[in-house]
Amino acid sequence: MGFLKRVLVTALAFWLTTLLLGSNFEVVGQFAIVDGNEFVNRGAVFLVVALIFALINAIIKPIVQFLSFPLIILTLGLFSLVINAAMILITAWITDSSSWGIEVNGFWWAMLAAVIIAVITSVGTALVRGDD
Repeated sequence: MGFLKRVLVTALAFWLTTLLLGSNFEVVGQFAIVDGNEFVNRGAVFLVVALIFALINAIIKPIVQFLSFPLIILTLGLFSLVINAAMILITAWITDSSSWGIEVNGFWWAMLAAVIIAVITSVGTALVRGDD
């Protein structure tokens, strides 16, 4: 159940980030789950993108963090922002082959999106954890 809550909070973070950054960070496309209901169809895309992002963070991110541990120590943790931006770009690259997914207009927009998503997910998980 905890994983599902994190995916939902991450989907909310992606949605709020697209509202804040506009066309520089977009989740595009939609699924045809319910005919004529764009809210449900777009929401499903956000959930799938958040699921892919969570899987990337669970599989690839620990390896990258281990390999870049000296840089993380040297920069007092600031290199973690670069790693988070890279995870967003990897998610965009994976979803690029489909008609839905993330579109990012460059590394610096991915970096800003990583900061926004990190803040929103931190607040969101703190609020969700308060319910347990």
